[in-house]
Amino acid sequence: MKHKIKICMGSACFARGNSENLGAIENFIKDNGLEADIELTGSRCEDKCTLGPNITVDGTEYGAVDCNKLQDILKGLQNG
Repeated sequence: MKHKIKICMGSACFARGNSENLGAIENFIKDNGLEADIELTGSRCEDKCTLGPNITVDGTEYGAVDCNKLQDILKGLQNG
């Protein structure tokens, strides 16, 4: 199964940390050779700005994603 990660690139999420999260996700995919296993897309505002930065993974929405939370999410993809 190909995992799908959608990262909100709206101005609020981007300013709150998704600019850094995007780089971390891209590095994780590259460093672990997961290019064929993960589809990474961006989206415009998801209208959940107060919960941001927001990321959706395989249909599950995550809010307030900081670097620690992101690492836990990504490890789950690698182990799952």
